[in-house]
Amino acid sequence: MNKQSLTAVARNQLQTARVATSGRSATTLYGGHEQMLRQTMIALAAGSRMSDHNNPGEATLYVVSGRVRLSADGVTWDGMTGDLLIIPQAVHAVEAIEDSAVLLTVAKAR
Repeated sequence: MNKQSLTAVARNQLQTARVATSGRSATTLYGGHEQMLRQTMIALAAGSRMSDHNNPGEATLYVVSGRVRLSADGVTWDGMTGDLLIIPQAVHAVEAIEDSAVLLTVAKAR
């Protein structure tokens, strides 16, 4: 059994993202490339973005803090603290409207 505080991890990742030239920081909390399920805390400083990329499987984005915008196929969804966004099976991007931390959960396709 392993326990982690999402609030503490988000806070630490945001500190790192704020000083990173990319405006981003991430750490895998569970799983990895060798497993089907992976959970990653991603922090984005306000105005930074994860450019268009493919979805490796079924995925959700839980907004731990802040506000983000998910866009795909010309459609956008805004999420704020406590929201769960279902990532579409399409090329998509994520932008931080304000300093934000999100929990990305991916179940990779076999």
